[in-house]
Amino acid sequence: MRMVACPVALHPDGMPRQIAPFEHPNADLQLAKGGINPGETIAAAAARKLYEESGLDTRAALPPGNARDIYPDQKRHFALCRIASPVRARWQHHCADDGGHLFKFQWMPLDASRLAGFDPRYLRALDWIRNAL
Repeated sequence: MRMVACPVALHPDGMPRQIAPFEHPNADLQLAKGGINPGETIAAAAARKLYEESGLDTRAALPPGNARDIYPDQKRHFALCRIASPVRARWQHHCADDGGHLFKFQWMPLDASRLAGFDPRYLRALDWIRNAL
């Protein structure tokens, strides 16, 4: 089973709860995620993946739990990430993964994210996040 870190970038203003999904150039809206390296903690992997995929720097990552029913053969380890202020409403970030992509980010209310065009596996992840918070 593949171990996957899932950083949850929460807007520093706190209310309303906002997350930072991105538009993948070849897919629907997604959340940052990625493999956990051998010997790497969940918090460290989440902070690394968040920075690699979004350019956001986290001051602390708190792992509230994990889920095995979001994607086959994966155990997703979530980590709530406290983002350093200030943050922009929208931004782009070049991610080197898979040969390089330009990801487009914007903050989105967590409770309204079902309306935004996410792939079903990300909807399951968003449900998990809502329930954990």
